[in-house]
Amino acid sequence: MNMDEIKGRWTEMKGKVREEWGELTDDEILETRGEREQMIGKLQARYGKTREEVEREFDSWVAKMKSDSGT
Repeated sequence: MNMDEIKGRWTEMKGKVREEWGELTDDEILETRGEREQMIGKLQARYGKTREEVEREFDSWVAKMKSDSGT
């Protein structure tokens, strides 16, 4: 699953985002609309991590979603 697929399935992916990053509010998740840069910014602000840390975590999560979906 790539970012385009995640954006296209954002409504159903919101729950998975919530499981991974429980400190994000529903509004914050909705605001990102599945956009990588938006998510990186929200995660960085919420968790106080460096951009590089957040990018690694997010990219790892996307890769896990891809392997879990079998695509």
